[in-house]
Amino acid sequence: MAEEKYVAYVSTYTQGDSHGIKIYDVDMERGRFVEKDKVEITNSSYVTISHNGRYLYSITDFGVESYYILEDGSLELINFAPINGMRGCYVSTDYTDSYLFVAGYHDGKLTVLRLKEDGSIGEITDEIYHKGLGSIAERNFRPHINCARMTHDNKYLLVADQGMDHVNVYSLDLNKGKVRLMDMIRSELESAPRHIKISQDGRFIYIVHEWKCYIDVYSYEDRNGMPYFEKVQTVETVSITKGSTNAASALSFSSDYNYLLSTNAGDNSVVIFKVNKEDGTLKKVFCLPISGEYPKDAMLFPNNKFLVSLNHETNDMTFFHVDLEAGTLVMNGPAIKVDVPNCIAFHKIS
Repeated sequence: MAEEKYVAYVSTYTQGDSHGIKIYDVDMERGRFVEKDKVEITNSSYVTISHNGRYLYSITDFGVESYYILEDGSLELINFAPINGMRGCYVSTDYTDSYLFVAGYHDGKLTVLRLKEDGSIGEITDEIYHKGLGSIAERNFRPHINCARMTHDNKYLLVADQGMDHVNVYSLDLNKGKVRLMDMIRSELESAPRHIKISQDGRFIYIVHEWKCYIDVYSYEDRNGMPYFEKVQTVETVSITKGSTNAASALSFSSDYNYLLSTNAGDNSVVIFKVNKEDGTLKKVFCLPISGEYPKDAMLFPNNKFLVSLNHETNDMTFFHVDLEAGTLVMNGPAIKVDVPNCIAFHKIS
């Protein structure tokens, strides 16, 4: 049986380089990347792959771009669509690939756009500006939306507001593309909920908090058209000591959903938890250094044998051998230079 082949898409800010998406062939045996191609796009702060695996969507200045994923993993531009606001920081699709959600950190705006059959981005169907005053005057005095993603049953859109310390829960009208506020998951004051991931079976929600460096685990169910959440667990991503400048950033599942990974800026470490799929709880495997500064995103390779960290401040990617049973992380070759990387997505190619 032939070894499965993957490419990796790495989104970057474009400071002097107009290519905001780098494409790499993934060497699954050696745990390394080989540069394959690069795509001209400005300030790709986040990318996502459609659930049908055919299209890639990226944030760019003033809007979003859609790409057709070719057989070898290369990208072909389909179209650009404006979002009627400042550059977004997160993008995702619903589970039918009918809508695209863009989270706006700078203007606190959620934008919903229609997706067409051919993967192109259509018109804006809804725009919501979060309102209110948060608790930290210099940063959190106003809404900062950092993440927007659907529950697996495609009923509710979870929108993390870092400035207001809560996650808004919206219902989505799949015909009109309109959202309606149904609930709110409140976090600790000044905790800054940043990213949300959902368990493979959709029963558990994981929210990482940037400023207080912890992950909240919630059980989720839909009860007669109303979302219901119950807190299951809170775990630290790194110990908070007085005067520390640590900030949690990434949150990603291993491809088999057995492990959840987060990163810590300041401490410059990666933390991996084993996931109990029965009750959703997390058990720490290790928290170890990533040999770079500000790991903005990190991911286990699809075979769980290697790990890559995207280091935003040192402008590189570092690679490691991982032994999840022994709880070890060992450097795997030299860093690969990439300017101000933001996020990474693996994609299996035929």
